[in-house]
Amino acid sequence: MKIVILERNSVGPDISVDILSTLGEVEAYPNTTGEEDIAERTRDADIVVANKCRINEATLGKSDKVKLVCEFATGYDNCDLEYLRSRNIPVCNVVGYSTDMVAQHTFTLALAVSQNLSYYDDYVKSGRYSAQDRFSNFDIPFCELAGKTWGIVGMGNIGKKVASIAKAFGCNVIFTSVTGSSTVTEYERVSKDELLERSDFLSIHCPLSDITLNYIDRDALKKMKKTAYLINVARGRVVNNTDLYEALEAGEISGAGLDVLEDEPLRLTNPLSRIKDSGKLIITPHLAWGSVEARTRCVMGVYDNIKAFLDGHPVNVVNK
Repeated sequence: MKIVILERNSVGPDISVDILSTLGEVEAYPNTTGEEDIAERTRDADIVVANKCRINEATLGKSDKVKLVCEFATGYDNCDLEYLRSRNIPVCNVVGYSTDMVAQHTFTLALAVSQNLSYYDDYVKSGRYSAQDRFSNFDIPFCELAGKTWGIVGMGNIGKKVASIAKAFGCNVIFTSVTGSSTVTEYERVSKDELLERSDFLSIHCPLSDITLNYIDRDALKKMKKTAYLINVARGRVVNNTDLYEALEAGEISGAGLDVLEDEPLRLTNPLSRIKDSGKLIITPHLAWGSVEARTRCVMGVYDNIKAFLDGHPVNVVNK
């Protein structure tokens, strides 16, 4: 079996992928972007491992030997599932490897932006704290999580982990089900409008789909509290970035913490790039999933998926 890894560095060069070599001949590329490069590099592949590369008829149409596509990820919106199904090529993702880290980063963003940590860190390091005549400083007010309402969009594994942490902080947890099919009963389920109107902190943990594209737009933002904070660690296009920029500039919500954007890396044409106030907006470079432990689990998950396929009982297939 020839295993072609199109985006080896998507799991970080510090994480070994050598274990995949025990399953076949591995050809790894640090990164692959263009359709022509994808087509050329997969031409002789039996198994393709990708992350963000577009896997569709245009890129895989002449790669006749491909039998399996594996994601270095949970998300699989880069794959044309119908096309791959038509060729009987299973697509396998890795589930649950980053749940703990994404939940942790959700609160890292929420606490950093709502407590103005960047401002206060700079206040000390600039020498202003040393020059003042009192022991404390709270020029910019901040609030506790305890007693606040934490709203969640998407009550899957990550959403449930976030809910449990929010509850430990003393928050009242509510959520909405994008598809309407959630079976979660531990927390109060509300409509989208009620979620927007009641949430002090609103975090997004749903996949990108036709339903969730621009789920948080101008209308949604106008329904939120002026004191609310929006946290997106899911997919960038769930939140309309231009609408969010306008809402932040107009003071329609207090702040936002983002780990994902409409286009990545951040383009200077994205108006959010113009906001420099970290008390209003914090953006991290799509790293919420990327702890050393999570990336190691991701590689092992791909190994398990390939091995199961080779053993004749594929698992984690998303296009059955």
